[in-house]
Amino acid sequence: MTLRARISPFITQYLTSRKRQARQRRAIERKRKRSGAPHEVHYFHQADDPYSHLLVQALVYFTQAYDVKLVPHLVPPPSDEAAPERQELLVYSRRDAAEIAPYFSLAFEDPGVQPADDSIRLAQRILTLGAKSTEFPEIAVAVGEALWSKDRAKLDAPAQRFGRADDGEVDQALDAGRRQRDVRGHYLGATLYYGGEWYWGVDRLAYLESRLADLGAAKGSAPGLTKPTFETFDGSSKASDITLEYFPSLRSPYTYISFERTYELVGRTGVNLVLRPVLPMVMRGMPVPSDKGRYILLDTKREAESAGVPFGNMSDPLGRPVERAYSLFPWARDKSKGRELLFEFARAAFADGIYTGSDAGLAKVLKRAGLDWNEAKQVVDNDDWRAEFEDNRLAMYAASLWGVPSYRLVHPDGGELATWGQDRIWLIEAKIAEWTNGR
Repeated sequence: MTLRARISPFITQYLTSRKRQARQRRAIERKRKRSGAPHEVHYFHQADDPYSHLLVQALVYFTQAYDVKLVPHLVPPPSDEAAPERQELLVYSRRDAAEIAPYFSLAFEDPGVQPADDSIRLAQRILTLGAKSTEFPEIAVAVGEALWSKDRAKLDAPAQRFGRADDGEVDQALDAGRRQRDVRGHYLGATLYYGGEWYWGVDRLAYLESRLADLGAAKGSAPGLTKPTFETFDGSSKASDITLEYFPSLRSPYTYISFERTYELVGRTGVNLVLRPVLPMVMRGMPVPSDKGRYILLDTKREAESAGVPFGNMSDPLGRPVERAYSLFPWARDKSKGRELLFEFARAAFADGIYTGSDAGLAKVLKRAGLDWNEAKQVVDNDDWRAEFEDNRLAMYAASLWGVPSYRLVHPDGGELATWGQDRIWLIEAKIAEWTNGR
């Protein structure tokens, strides 16, 4: 075992420690109180980002419900390193934002294309001036509605109402916003930064609301948390004719915390699960910048706690450990233990700090999964699995997905949902419910 493998669990436990977070939060709050500063929330808005348009709608409510000072920053798109599949991300972001908006009581319709460059530039010119106003959320909502309408002329109304900066001011604002985002350690728009922690999109706004409420910053006794409202599967009709393709990766912390909830949903609804594992992004040649990796680690801890899943004692399985486990997957699947192998490997790597690259570590995984190591030794380290896993990757890309965990839900009558992320499991259930309840 390498030195890195030995110390990795200690580093990740420290970084994800709730005691460390609590100490940091207390220190930040003491400093804020001593200085008499308000609860200052920095918001990073990307004009042509659908998730920014959703979040800024929620911020209209948020700034009214909490005693905060919102500090808006205009930012450019993420770097190529942070968004390696940029064109796919643009298409997916529009589709996903349109899909989830109604569940959050927000509005976004996918126009099918990105806004034209001159429209984006005009929107940025309006927003550059708007960022100086306390009514930035309202201004950004009006600009976003016009920008995403596909009608360039609709931007004239907010331009006349709110004014527009010149190109030099816009460039300065975008550069300043990018630097502010960089120095605090993030890479995306539609992000909020408060007291040393990041919150992305409407998906994570509830965490910030809860934190502010604990600090007494809520206006009113019971502020509502920003969470999706949807119909759950009631079991009145069978869903066994619906297929759920599940694309996990054994190096993804988000995948790990999705396993139990995905399997539970499958068991409860009766949908037909098709497991289609893929290689990790890094092993597919897709970079993960350090800021992105750190945010994913801390965000996974937060999401894991919310889901009641242990996480943080981590031994990174990148490389040979993942390949060894994958070499055993077809064999385990033939024994009806494919699900168990993937979950137990991920649990060992992300919750128990077990070095899964060694024979001893892999043997522990197999024992937990109900498999025999002595038998597995006759199979492990083969390359027969690679063609199947490449087919899985191609199928994932064909569904306009590339990150993990990804899902493709298919109804025999033609309904389809292709979505990405453990934070879309609720959306999968919502679709199952829509397709089956009372039918």
